[in-house]
Amino acid sequence: MRTNAGWDMTLLFLFGAAIFFLWPKEETPEVTPEELTELTELHPIVEEKKNELLRRSEEKGINIEIIEGYRTPEEQNNLYEKGRSQQGSVVTNAQGGESYHNYGLAIDFALETEDGEIIWNTEYDGNENGKSDWKEAAEIAKELGFEWGGDWPGLRDYSHLQLETDLSMHELQR
Repeated sequence: MRTNAGWDMTLLFLFGAAIFFLWPKEETPEVTPEELTELTELHPIVEEKKNELLRRSEEKGINIEIIEGYRTPEEQNNLYEKGRSQQGSVVTNAQGGESYHNYGLAIDFALETEDGEIIWNTEYDGNENGKSDWKEAAEIAKELGFEWGGDWPGLRDYSHLQLETDLSMHELQR
């Protein structure tokens, strides 16, 4: 008995399509346009921890200035291009959408001297206790649940603090 290969393929296709369309699917919650908001600021927990970092640092005589918080993907891409297609040194390995800044989960800081100058000197000891103010501020931040970019292997980012979270970058991007 001879069968028609074309007819067999058609039946196989129809059977596969029926399974695809009839198989139960996960429910996707409906989101109205009013519920959609553009992220433009720090996550409330990061904001709270940032304020606690400022308070605790000030108690130790360390003046820190938050120089960056939320960053758009476009701003992140511009930073990524430094040292690549733009002049300067490489400052980040994260492109837009790959930085905790893009999700309001990171801040960057610098030190402020008594005369109001903003500095990035990691050895500066403005409170004159024999310890680096920068490293003291980073320790306070870590106590508050931040991950410090100065602890990273490879490209270290001494001004960067990001909230430690169990979420992967892939999960944040979703």
